[in-house]
Amino acid sequence: MQLDAARADEFVDTLVRDWRTAALEPAERALCEFAVQVTRDSGAMTAASLEPLRLAGFSDPAIHDATQVVGYFNYINRIADALGVEPEDFVRAWGELREER
Repeated sequence: MQLDAARADEFVDTLVRDWRTAALEPAERALCEFAVQVTRDSGAMTAASLEPLRLAGFSDPAIHDATQVVGYFNYINRIADALGVEPEDFVRAWGELREER
């Protein structure tokens, strides 16, 4: 999907607020659903949890890579939260930069 800058910002805003309302391809939607399941209830996942990704066209190596990325972000965010790590001064809250334009 090719978007101009304004539409790209709008698309990202939609993703951040609620990805379920974004104009995603079926494979992207399956990947987001999978990421939510990994994040919220990984202990309940089974081999069948991977089937929606396979049906959407993801290979087993791609599923492995996606799981690694989702798991890493879950891990590093929990570590930062647990240690009280504050964002760097140059990191702005979501939407702050857009409001300045």
